[in-house]
Amino acid sequence: MSWLTEFSERVERDVPLGRETWFRLGGCARLVFRPISEADLMAFLRAAFSESVPIKVLGRGANVLISDEGFDGAVVRLDAPVFCAVSVDGTKVVCGAGVDLIPLARRMSAAGLTGLEPMAGIPATVGGALAMNAGGNAGEFGDVVVSANIVDYAGNVVVWDRDRLALGYRSSAVGDGIVLSVTLQLGQADPGRTIACFNKFDAMKRRAQPIGDKSAGCVFKNPPGHTAGALIDQAGLKGTRCGGASVSDRHANFIVAEASAKAADVIHLIDVVRDRVRSEFNVDLELEVDVWHPQGEESLAT
Repeated sequence: MSWLTEFSERVERDVPLGRETWFRLGGCARLVFRPISEADLMAFLRAAFSESVPIKVLGRGANVLISDEGFDGAVVRLDAPVFCAVSVDGTKVVCGAGVDLIPLARRMSAAGLTGLEPMAGIPATVGGALAMNAGGNAGEFGDVVVSANIVDYAGNVVVWDRDRLALGYRSSAVGDGIVLSVTLQLGQADPGRTIACFNKFDAMKRRAQPIGDKSAGCVFKNPPGHTAGALIDQAGLKGTRCGGASVSDRHANFIVAEASAKAADVIHLIDVVRDRVRSEFNVDLELEVDVWHPQGEESLAT
């Protein structure tokens, strides 16, 4: 691959991806690239685009399931310092895409900057949080987003405002774009109240979810008028097992994996759950977890 010569010092080959995700499942990536600057990233993307190499970005891997066959493309990891910087100017905060969301939310809450408290207990990078508009009942990441710098597959950078980002329930218009940085507008409040609020949300997450198990958080989005967990529970699916994967007894919208599990077990169980809920309630469950297949095609379970 002569096109990789320029990037050889920052490219790894045949990298096991499962160990980089919370499920700890899945095969290898053909390439993993860690850019050291925005220019480095854009040059790599242009080169990969010219070679028709599929690209994905992997952050904390908390809502990702890698197929057993891995990913036959290039995975970008934005963990260099330039992508993990945070700049605070009053109540305006600019965050690199690689910034860890939970420590960011804790830091802002402790400083009396309000708006990120609902992100307590939501494992993600800032880039991933924007792409899926992470959140819960108390609020979404997009609630405080002003704009974002996005680079497309061809290596062009554009500033997207809120309208273009089209932030919705666990969705955005980011698509195949790569988030470089996000600008947030927070509020000013009493630090004691904001950090107490953060801690309250964090404790609620820990009580309600199987934090210690291998999982990828909520598997399905909540359908309009329902919660996915309640539908799965009412369908009698808690504890249902496929191979080494099972529906959590603690939270029905979580699938947990044992040491013996394969990604195929989780994918099969996803289909079992969707089929049962459709049969019982005539409701189609849409995936929240991001399933990666070898060529980057959409999961059969979506």
